[in-house]
Amino acid sequence: MYQDKEIIMTKKYLSGPVVAFLLLILLSSLNGRAQMVNEIAKKRVTIGVGMFTDIWFNEPKGIETRTINQGFQTFAMYNVPFGKSNFGFAIGLGFRAQNMYGNFLVKSAQDSTYLERIGDTAAVNYQRSKLTLPYLELPIEFRYKSKSKIAVGIGFKVAYLLPAHTKYVGQDYNTLTGAKYRVKHREIKNLEQFSYGPTFRFGYRWLQFSAYYSISKIFTKGNGPDINSLSLGFLIMPF
Repeated sequence: MYQDKEIIMTKKYLSGPVVAFLLLILLSSLNGRAQMVNEIAKKRVTIGVGMFTDIWFNEPKGIETRTINQGFQTFAMYNVPFGKSNFGFAIGLGFRAQNMYGNFLVKSAQDSTYLERIGDTAAVNYQRSKLTLPYLELPIEFRYKSKSKIAVGIGFKVAYLLPAHTKYVGQDYNTLTGAKYRVKHREIKNLEQFSYGPTFRFGYRWLQFSAYYSISKIFTKGNGPDINSLSLGFLIMPF
């Protein structure tokens, strides 16, 4: 009887350490798998964020845009390597916000939209006037990355225009009063809903130079100026 009690007590005291040991092995295994999945994710997913400036083409006569038209972009892409080579393919989702600063106001008349030069009829004192175009993007890219971490990417992207707006800061151009006047308009007619064009990227490790040429125009054909742009900037790609 005493022997049976001793065996039961031994099992009772041993069960705690055994369970703890088994749990430790299980947690170590799960942690190892999580690290493995994390490493695979780092190799397969690329995240980038960057700034750029737009060079605008085909502005109407008398309309001048700024030298620097700062914009913002960010994206996440899934990488598909070509076997064990340094080449691969990527597809993803991104966001881009373009700004066109200049001496203009966006105006509409019936079925057409045009840019009106600020101060055409009277001298107007203003700080800035811009058109902001935000896009949801679908980029694709063919990639090369050398063993020395030099990266090159050539691709194409299609983007869908999100709600755009104009913003003006300065003297009231209607009354020409001296008070500071801020106004934002969201109802802009005849904007092209899709943007598309080729992309290029070159860099070392996490710092990349980027370029995008918009084949599409800002406004729909025949309903506004044939303005398009070349975007040049830098990307930070830590993953």
